[in-house]
Amino acid sequence: MGLNALDFTVIILYLIGVTLFGLRFRSQKQSLRDYFLAGNTVPWWAISLSIVAAETSTLTIISVPGLAYEKDFRFLQLVVGYLIGRAIVSFLLIPQYFRGELVTAYQLIERRFGEKLRSLTAGLFLATRAAAEGVRVFAVAIVVRVALSSLFSGLSDFARDLSAIGLVTLLTLIYTFEGGMAAVIWTDVVQLGIYLAGTVVGFFTILHLVPGGWETVRSIAGAAGKFHVLDTSFHLSTTYTLWSGVIGGAFLTTASHGTDQLIVQRLLSARTELQSKIALLSSGVAILFQFSLFLLVGAMLYVFYRLSPPSIAFARTDTIFPTFIVTRMPHGVSGLLISAILAAAMSNLSAALNALSSTTIVDFYGRLRPQSTEERKVRLSRVATIGWGVALFGLALLARRGGKVLEMGLSIASVAYGSLLGVFLLGVLTRRASERGAMAGMLFGFLLNLYLWQFTKIAFTWYVVFGSIATFVVGYSASLRMPQRGARNSTAGT
Repeated sequence: MGLNALDFTVIILYLIGVTLFGLRFRSQKQSLRDYFLAGNTVPWWAISLSIVAAETSTLTIISVPGLAYEKDFRFLQLVVGYLIGRAIVSFLLIPQYFRGELVTAYQLIERRFGEKLRSLTAGLFLATRAAAEGVRVFAVAIVVRVALSSLFSGLSDFARDLSAIGLVTLLTLIYTFEGGMAAVIWTDVVQLGIYLAGTVVGFFTILHLVPGGWETVRSIAGAAGKFHVLDTSFHLSTTYTLWSGVIGGAFLTTASHGTDQLIVQRLLSARTELQSKIALLSSGVAILFQFSLFLLVGAMLYVFYRLSPPSIAFARTDTIFPTFIVTRMPHGVSGLLISAILAAAMSNLSAALNALSSTTIVDFYGRLRPQSTEERKVRLSRVATIGWGVALFGLALLARRGGKVLEMGLSIASVAYGSLLGVFLLGVLTRRASERGAMAGMLFGFLLNLYLWQFTKIAFTWYVVFGSIATFVVGYSASLRMPQRGARNSTAGT
């Protein structure tokens, strides 16, 4: 069926509307805390929704339904670990962040260890977050290639990808550049509402198109084992099991929500430490609902295409949901759903741009030029936002050669998360860990995860577990041989 003028109108109105909404937060703010932490004026519920939006991307919306279409609901085992990880961050790391005027996660590392390790952790974040984000931004091209094929019929695949990624990056840059963290959080809230509402509309549309409705879905999907959740087997090469989900998911979320500036920046934007904890814990409930919804859509698509097989078999599961939207949804609804997917992309991209910019200015430029005025730092923060936008645009084009976008993005992030989490745990849980010892442990943990990623069949869900344990053990052991030079204020409790 394809999109028509009504669908294109809905998409265009969305893109214009969300950009103008983000620009409402434009101001001549002179403080870095205002620009990067929204002046600590954001209520907990908005931060909670922003956290959900920040960890959700286009690849989540298109890949998670594909997981259920191809396999079953075992991905939910990972979400259980996500909930446990949030509790750990709330009670172990958030109190550390609210001791002092911190803007980035890596200032905590300097306070505990020193400037060298702060630079190392911040630099690792910049490199891996940019690489992982490039994969997420590329997911936009997958959707646009399917959705706007009639509009770009005369263009090559590369030209379509270039146009799609360029448009979304440019519009997101405009309001992120002007409004800083306030614009990011409040547009996150709006965009989360859009893509969840769009997915709910998609759910009921599929239900209507399947003869017999829910009874048919339950019968066929149930017989095919699509609702299967628990896998109690223990195989390191199996991505989604109870053990990799609970253990690996807990470690992954402790790292991503406790050491990654993308999320920590939101936690630091809360009015108080208590509100920060409430925001993080409540976001876990929203995540559980969200992933359950996406997986259910995937199972329903499996039933629909069993009853109405596509004329051409799907080359990759990432394209199933976008293809259904374009070819089977009523006009207007199709435009809404494509807008919803673009909403997730813009939300995640704005979060990444602001996090990368804050780390660049606060953890690097601010230390090299401590005499620089707040006004100049804010101005350079905007310049850094543009620079990272261009970088992510290029990395997204490079990601065209990758595999399944969801697992590729998580794998790249997990390689770094292991060593980052290990260092943070050394700082928070021990007093004897030294900067040089922690750096040795961090290097070992990172190299171990690179090896696991490139040369073994171990699932990415275990990378953070092995990497953080290796970093902690090697870092602590090395610290006994290389004690800290000079006294530092310890954040450790034991």
